[in-house]
Amino acid sequence: MTGLDAAEIRAARAQLARRDEALARADAVTPAFAWRTRDGGYAGLLRILVNQQVSNASAAAIWARLEAGLGQVSAENALRFDIDGLKRFGLSRPKARYALAIAEAEKRGAIDFQHLRDLDDDAALQALCSLTGVGRWTAEVYLSFCEGRLDFFPAGDVALQEAVRLADRAELRLTEKQLYLRAEAWRPNRGVAAHLLWAYYGGVKRGEIAPA
Repeated sequence: MTGLDAAEIRAARAQLARRDEALARADAVTPAFAWRTRDGGYAGLLRILVNQQVSNASAAAIWARLEAGLGQVSAENALRFDIDGLKRFGLSRPKARYALAIAEAEKRGAIDFQHLRDLDDDAALQALCSLTGVGRWTAEVYLSFCEGRLDFFPAGDVALQEAVRLADRAELRLTEKQLYLRAEAWRPNRGVAAHLLWAYYGGVKRGEIAPA
């Protein structure tokens, strides 16, 4: 899966703008964007975990060290090391533990990334969340970026919460639960809504877009 093309994104944005005034404000000032794509499988999931709670520069440096150390980031190669061995490539102890747990799950067949593509959204989400270290946000980002699934909205994402606050012209952010409920009205284009709000928030942070 590769998400949507430019014309499909434009159509989805127009539909979202008709459904929610905040999305209409964000849509009016946000340039065109492409659907984000990443490689999937074990390496794709691990990279999302590596990127969490660190800067982009730090995440890139850790990933480069991991690639150099493993040769190729795969479950088989990760299992050649213990936690301390993976820590030497820059992973924190918890992330090293998650890397091994996910690798072991793939080895014993508890997760099959190729088969994951054949599951419906709910089943795929459940399969990923059953893995050690993988929460709902991680699973939703993987399914959106690595599989191109169209209707995931990771409401636990602070950038999305802040983007909605800005577009709502509100003082307080919605909670994760409140934002999940808000996003129900955006089906089946919640993935485009997430991409729109990320693009809007990024533009505001860089000073390229004035808050709506």
